[in-house]
Amino acid sequence: MSSSPPFFLSLALLALGGCAAVGPDYHPPQAAVARAWQAVLPHNGSTAQLADWWASFDDLAVARLVQAAEADSPSLATAAANIASARAALGTARAAQQPSLTGSGSVLRSHQASGDVVSDTTTRSAALDASWEIDLFGKLRRGREAAQARLEARSADWHEARVSLAAEVADTYVQYRACRLLQAQYEVEARSQQETVRMTQVKVRAGLSAVADGDLADAGAANAGSTLTAQQTECEGLVKALVALTGLDEPALRELVDTPPVSLPVPRAFEVAAIPADLLRQRPDLVSSERALAAANADIGQAEAGRYPSLSLGGTIGLSSSSLAGSTRTGSFGPSLSVPLFDGGKARAGVASAQAGYDAALASYRSALRTAVKEVETALVQLDGAARRSGDARVAAERYRRYFLAVQADWRAGRSSLMTLEEARRSAISADTALLALQRDQVRYWVALYKALGGGWTTAAADAPSTSGAQP
Repeated sequence: MSSSPPFFLSLALLALGGCAAVGPDYHPPQAAVARAWQAVLPHNGSTAQLADWWASFDDLAVARLVQAAEADSPSLATAAANIASARAALGTARAAQQPSLTGSGSVLRSHQASGDVVSDTTTRSAALDASWEIDLFGKLRRGREAAQARLEARSADWHEARVSLAAEVADTYVQYRACRLLQAQYEVEARSQQETVRMTQVKVRAGLSAVADGDLADAGAANAGSTLTAQQTECEGLVKALVALTGLDEPALRELVDTPPVSLPVPRAFEVAAIPADLLRQRPDLVSSERALAAANADIGQAEAGRYPSLSLGGTIGLSSSSLAGSTRTGSFGPSLSVPLFDGGKARAGVASAQAGYDAALASYRSALRTAVKEVETALVQLDGAARRSGDARVAAERYRRYFLAVQADWRAGRSSLMTLEEARRSAISADTALLALQRDQVRYWVALYKALGGGWTTAAADAPSTSGAQP
């Protein structure tokens, strides 16, 4: 056997170690964001870790609903399946860098008759085929880099789906609680309107009020009933939304969310001390976008390497035997060089396409970063505005309610008109509704800030699951 195969193998290994991967090396883009938040930071109140924030609510239903949603979420299951697919793609990319060995075998039985001469022949053969592509210009390495980056992006997507799911569940639950509180207010007003109708009818029959006052009272009662029905319908719709988000049976969910006392959940505040650039480590969607950019960069190198020669090593060892001729052995080994000469510009177009993909990924990353900063700033502004409005809204609700009760007493004593009473009632209802909506929105703004800050996830967080939507 000649010494040429070891020579060619040594030559290929030297080439493999001496050639660098073509294409641009990846460098994360610089974050062009402000050095500090421009909105007022809510540092009042206790601080809490975002990862365990749901447990800090004074309403146990919040944490239970979030836990149920994470345990049976189609969105998390989809994200986990995407991770499994990306992990398989990475395995394929890694396998492409390794030698491949294929075995084959056959047994052939032949029968031949010529006159009185009959012969039976059995032929057996076996072969091993080996091949190995030498990654001279980094095509396979760049492919592995791209697959690794995409796996990391899919893992970040899973965490983003988890953060978004928790925020959506909590936001929907807060809306439901506020909806039931508002429904309770409308029920009180509807009963009050019915009492007004009863008393007005008494006055009309006694000749102390005009017939038109009876019509006005009936119209007010009918409007109150319509408003109450609309509110009940809205609350029922939110129940359906929670069922869809959590996967719980509706009776079990109603038992959980309707447990008294019915009030808005109050979360603990948390500090927002991180600078805007720290969002790169706090938001999984930004990590996913940055990893997609890294994969697009590796795609450029992979496409560029396709324009260069490729070298592979191949060999075959065969063994065959026949009942007539005995056995024979065969073997071959050697390098194979492929040099692209003319492809009509296909390879160059592939590089241009990969570069365009990188430019698009970079633009998407920059847009995602700006959106992230905007979401945090917006949530901070909304929280600050709600905090500054809450005092005035509470005073307005208290004074309008006090004014309505005074006018109601005057009306019953015959010192005020029914029109004055209804105007006072509308003002009181409007102020009460505005206060409740503001209190609801304050909690929702905290939820929005939680989501905008990444929900406590960091790049050091545990890996996402590979095959299920369960928590890591």
